[in-house]
Amino acid sequence: MEKSRVLIVGGTGFVGRRIVAASLAEGYPTYVLLRPEIGLDIDKLQMLLAFKAQGAQLVEASLDDHEGLVAAIRQVDVVVSAMSGVHFRSHNLMLQLKLVEAIKIAGNVKRFVPSEFGMDPSRMGDALEPGRVSFDEKMVIRRAIEDANIPHTYVSANCFAAYFCPNLCQMKTLLPPKERVGVYADGNVKVFFVDENDVGTYTIKSIDDPRTLNKTIYIRPQDNCLTQNELITKWEKFTGKSLEKFHIPGDDFLATMKDLDFANQVGMGHYYHIFYEGCLTNFEIGDNGAEATQLYPQVQYTSMDEYLKRYM
Repeated sequence: MEKSRVLIVGGTGFVGRRIVAASLAEGYPTYVLLRPEIGLDIDKLQMLLAFKAQGAQLVEASLDDHEGLVAAIRQVDVVVSAMSGVHFRSHNLMLQLKLVEAIKIAGNVKRFVPSEFGMDPSRMGDALEPGRVSFDEKMVIRRAIEDANIPHTYVSANCFAAYFCPNLCQMKTLLPPKERVGVYADGNVKVFFVDENDVGTYTIKSIDDPRTLNKTIYIRPQDNCLTQNELITKWEKFTGKSLEKFHIPGDDFLATMKDLDFANQVGMGHYYHIFYEGCLTNFEIGDNGAEATQLYPQVQYTSMDEYLKRYM
């Protein structure tokens, strides 16, 4: 079967660059949106030029230029958005409404993957303020997609390993703790950790797959379904050093939110749902979803053993 032409929006971001790499590796005709708003951001421009050197086509269009955006979309079959949705970097989820409108007018797109890649927002209706804003906005985008009858796939990638694994789930650092580690509640809530490169691979695998049409794909590598305690034990085994553990009850964890800025309050709310409520693992995938590692068993996903060893 001929591979679809794929346009990635947000291709220089943390997730987007990995989706571009996966698309090129899988042999898809890969297009990356070059937005004039890039301005003087030389790092982004050089990354885009590197993609071009690897075979991607750069398509210049602004989200604020409706006609130009429609023209860009009409060159492809699939659109994947990886626009940033985290408050401590940049938060652009609602700009996707312009993308949805352009896809609707273009009329040729056979699959749209919006920027989600975390928890399933449809399951987060009772999320805490202010962190629920991320889920509320993603649901606004979903409703716009579905109201426009745009064929779609949603991707739930759980916890990106880079942000949750080497730091043993500690906030405000990406590096492994050296002496002490905070443990959320009893540390026995199961969590799925996913290598971000694997997120790109599974996303691209899904775009031409009829089994994923109008469904949510959950990336749940079973070997990476770990409790925080299990993750800490792995690190201690690899390093040969025991860490001092201190437990953080849920009420104490939430009490520290009030003195933080907005971005950190959002992050803490998400941590609470993951490590205290178990929102990533407390449900079964229903008929409207599918599990990526079962759909694509040929993909050799990265284990957290491998991931942790990079930081030794």
